[in-house]
Amino acid sequence: SSTNASLISTSSTIANIPTAAVASISNQFAHLKRDPSTSPSLSQTTPSKDADDQSRKNMTGKNRGKRKADTSSSQDSELERVFLWDLDETIIIFHSLLTGSYAQKYGKDPTVVIGSGLTMEEMIFEVADTHLFFNDLEECDQVHVEDVASDDNGQDLSNYSFSTDGFSGSGGSGSHGSSVGVQGGVDWMRKLAFRYRKVREIYDKHKSNVGGLLSPQRKEALQRLRAEIEVLTDSWLGTALKSLLLIQSRKNCVNVLITTTQLVPALAKVLLYGLGEIFPIENIYSATKIGKESCFERIVSRFGKKVTYVVIGDGRDEEIAAKQHNMPFWRITNHGDLVSLHQALELDFL
Repeated sequence: SSTNASLISTSSTIANIPTAAVASISNQFAHLKRDPSTSPSLSQTTPSKDADDQSRKNMTGKNRGKRKADTSSSQDSELERVFLWDLDETIIIFHSLLTGSYAQKYGKDPTVVIGSGLTMEEMIFEVADTHLFFNDLEECDQVHVEDVASDDNGQDLSNYSFSTDGFSGSGGSGSHGSSVGVQGGVDWMRKLAFRYRKVREIYDKHKSNVGGLLSPQRKEALQRLRAEIEVLTDSWLGTALKSLLLIQSRKNCVNVLITTTQLVPALAKVLLYGLGEIFPIENIYSATKIGKESCFERIVSRFGKKVTYVVIGDGRDEEIAAKQHNMPFWRITNHGDLVSLHQALELDFL
């Protein structure tokens, strides 16, 4: 429809327009005014991205049979608006650092840009492997941290030895013999659930202090690297943070993250980029196994149909998922789109 067509182009045409004109264009979002009585969302869409992060192979895997419903806080009942954010190339610049496409698009030195991306990637897998059991969990990837919680018997893990419990995440390797337990069996699932519980504890403990997971030298290196990436990307993350923090300050709105990165490295990435305070672990979903459309279904079943959902991203996958669920989509292709998003939020159009 013509309405859809104009909405699709909103975020790209809005980028270089003065604030007064933003108000006029953003009137197209007027039916999104934050009023619970007019909450059902509206259709809108947009474009372009391949998978976030192919540095480790994607995991298809079997869906585990049972899972707890996603946790929701007591204030969920007061919610009016849920903002569904993509991560790479939307909130942070990461994948395009590695491929060199960011350097090419913005005329940066490719050697420096790619080098920064590789250093950050190394840190992400260092945290994921060392602290978040990624060696064990890479092939037992979950969509959400609570997905295997129903297999957890609540055992005290303070003196539990993860390194000697015989768990193996990769199926079919007979090297540990039968002591490991059958993959998918009760004993194996319990050990898997223990690891995801510990991941949650570590994330919660370090969400505002990822430096606590690093040596003093690595902590300093991370601070330098983040500052360097922020300069190379012309304050991309800082610009996105303005919108994230504004949404976070509203008691009736919530930020939710849906990424195509596997869950454990995604958590490491969120911590290392300093986003742990923005996204509680229960508001982070990985679409690696099931795709963004199915993730959106899970989120709608969690928060309900009375709230309005707004999707923010740069890729075709979230565009299609937004369209399928009749959700407005705000496209991020450049800094201007992030600036315009913040203006629309400040003006209360979103």
